[in-house]
Amino acid sequence: MHKVMLMVAFALLPIDAVQATVTASVDRVDVELNESFTLELTTDTNIDMQPDLSVLEQDFTVGQASQLSNTTIANGKIRRSKTWTYSLRPKRAGQLIIPAISIGDERSNVVMVVVSEPSYLPPGEAEIFVTSEVDFDETYVQAQVLLTIKVFRSVATRQPSLRDPTVSGVEVLVELAGDDRNYEAIIDGTPYSVVERVFALYPQESGEIQLSPARFEARVLRNGRITGRKVYESESRTITVRPVPPPPVDYPDAAWLPAKDLQLTEDWSRDDEEIVAGEPLTRHITVSALGQLETQIPELKPPTVNGLNIYPDKPELSRRVESGGIRGIRRDQYALIGVAAGTVVLPALELPWWNVHSGEWQVARLPERSITILASAEPPMPESVTTASGVSESGAESEIVPVPSGYWRRVSALLAGLWLLTLIVWWWSSGSTPGRKPREPEPIPLHKQQARKLKSARRAALAGDAAAVREAVLEWGKLQWPDDAPRSIGVLALRVSSPLVEELQELSTLSYGPQGGDWNGEALAKALRSFAVLSDSDDKSKEILPPLLPAKP
Repeated sequence: MHKVMLMVAFALLPIDAVQATVTASVDRVDVELNESFTLELTTDTNIDMQPDLSVLEQDFTVGQASQLSNTTIANGKIRRSKTWTYSLRPKRAGQLIIPAISIGDERSNVVMVVVSEPSYLPPGEAEIFVTSEVDFDETYVQAQVLLTIKVFRSVATRQPSLRDPTVSGVEVLVELAGDDRNYEAIIDGTPYSVVERVFALYPQESGEIQLSPARFEARVLRNGRITGRKVYESESRTITVRPVPPPPVDYPDAAWLPAKDLQLTEDWSRDDEEIVAGEPLTRHITVSALGQLETQIPELKPPTVNGLNIYPDKPELSRRVESGGIRGIRRDQYALIGVAAGTVVLPALELPWWNVHSGEWQVARLPERSITILASAEPPMPESVTTASGVSESGAESEIVPVPSGYWRRVSALLAGLWLLTLIVWWWSSGSTPGRKPREPEPIPLHKQQARKLKSARRAALAGDAAAVREAVLEWGKLQWPDDAPRSIGVLALRVSSPLVEELQELSTLSYGPQGGDWNGEALAKALRSFAVLSDSDDKSKEILPPLLPAKP
C-alpha cells in the first residue's frame, strides 16, 4: 500500500514543461592547430534526439563522443538534463566559430576559439617529453603569471607521476588555475596524449623568480612489457618582477590593482529611478578582474549623499577560471533609503587599475545617477491617549467596549485542552502505544549506497589493495546496472568515461596480464571522484583482456 502511494506521489510531481535550452561550452578557447579540445552540449531536459554536428565538418574533425543523462528532484520538482561531450580538432589556424548546433527545434549558442600554429616540436623522436612556459617573462608585484606544464606521451605508461616545479627567489603565492586538462596533439605525424596543468603565480615583492624543471616519472608499456621507471624533465624558467609603479596623478590614493582585464558593473533591485521615502532600494556593484585574486580587489566605498542613508552589506567574493587565468570577482551590496522627498544625485564611481598588457593606468567608471524620492503615502498616526473616562486628551470621546464576564476563563480552558490534545497525539505518534509494531527503518537511498561503495574503492586504492578495489567497484556496478551487472573489471571499464576507463583497464591488466608488478592506486582513487556512466549506445558487451602471452617484439 505504501509503495503504491509513493509511486502515485512520484507520478504527480510537477515536471517543468518548458522548451529545452541548449548550452555549448569548450574546455579552453586558445588551442594549437595540432591539438584537440572538448565541446560540451547540455540541455535542461532529457530528450531522445541527437545533436546535428554537420555544421562542424567545415572547420573541425569530430573525434571521441560520449553522453550523460542526469535526473534530480528538488523542492518537489523533477529536473532532467543531458550532456554530450565531443573531442574536436581544428582543421586550420585562425579565429574559428563553432556555429549554433541544433537538437530538435532548439539551437545552442555560438562559441569562438582561437587556433594558433603549433609551438612545440619533440626533441628528436621522443616518445615522452615535458614542456613548461610562462605568459610573461617580466611582470609586476602581485600581477599574475601563468605557468603551463604539458606532458606529451606517444606511448602507454604505467604509474605516472608529475612533480611540479619548485619556486625560489622572491616570495610567491601559487594558485592552481583549474583542473588538469587532457587532450590529443599530432606532432610530425605522431599522435601524442597531452596532460596540461596550469598554475597562477603572484609575486609579493620585486626581484626574480626561479622555476625548477617539472619532473615526470613513469614506466613505459611496450609489447606487453613494462620498463623500469624513467624520468623526463622540462626546461627551467626565470621571471623578472618589477616594483609597483607610482599611482596616477589624478588618483594619488589609488590602490594597486594589476590585471589583464577589469569590468565594473552595477545592477539595482528595481529598474525605476523613483523610491518612496523610508523604503529601501538595493544597489549591487560588481568588480571582476582577470589575472587577480578576489581578495585583492579593493572596496569601493559609497559616497555620502544628503537626503539618502546608505547601508553597506558584507561583500560576496568568488572566482572563476578562464583561458587567461583566474578572474577574481567582488560583489558589494548597498541598501539606499531616502530620508525626505526630493531628488538626490549619486556621484560617479571610479576605480583606477593597472593594465599589464599595455603597461599603463586605466580607470573603470560608473556614471552618476539621479534618484527621485517620493513622499511617503502613509498618514501620520494620531497622537492621542484615551483616559479611563473614555475621553481622549484631544477632547474626542472614544467608545469603550466591555469584555464579557468569564471570557478569559473560557479562552484559558480552550488553550489547555489544545495543549493536552497535542501531548496525546505526540505520545501516540512516538510509537509508545502498547501493541504497536515498531517502524521499519527506511531503506538507504540508492545514491547513498553507490557513494559508499565508491568511497570504499577509493580507500582501498589509496591503500594499494587491488582485491578490495575490485570487490567494491563490482558491488557498485551491481547497484548501477541491476539487470546486467558487470562480472569483471574489464567489462565495467567499457561502461564508464575517461580517466576511469584507463585506470580500470590497468587494474584488469594487473589481474590477468603477464607483467604483474607493483601497482599504485593514487590515480585510480582520483579517477573514481570524477567520471561519467556511458549510455547504452556507447556500451560494449565484450571484455578486452591483455594477451596471456606477451607479443614478440
